[in-house]
Amino acid sequence: MRKVKPARKLGRTAAHRKATLDNLSTQLILHKKIQTTEAKAKETRKVVEKIITKARKGTVHAQREIFKDIRDKQAIKILFEEIIGKVGSRNGGYTRVIKMVPRFGDAAKMAIIELVDYAEAPGAPKQPAKQDRAKRVKGSRKATETTASAQAE
Repeated sequence: MRKVKPARKLGRTAAHRKATLDNLSTQLILHKKIQTTEAKAKETRKVVEKIITKARKGTVHAQREIFKDIRDKQAIKILFEEIIGKVGSRNGGYTRVIKMVPRFGDAAKMAIIELVDYAEAPGAPKQPAKQDRAKRVKGSRKATETTASAQAE
């Protein structure tokens, strides 16, 4: 007989746990990326994956089923119009959990959960804004002109 590994209780009652996971799911859909504890992120992943899989059907029934959990019209609209358009061809794995350094106050394990198709490449370096070399060099004529004109205003 198959034994199912129990879900994390997160130190909450069943109703409080459901409300917490529903709120985290809503915020993930609205913001595409949230920072929370590692345990909450892993449990939120399970909820969001099921929601997105239901939403891929695109039916009114699916919308009503998802509205039981999400309860935010704007999030539902974003989910069905924007997110499903991007992840429609993906067969699961819609989210990513990235572990971070522990929180300073209580040393809780922290993580970022994000929607995969909306994230920047994890290892890609961020390109700084290109700046004119003459503005960077301290003694150049162009740098002194721009600072003088900024001070004159």
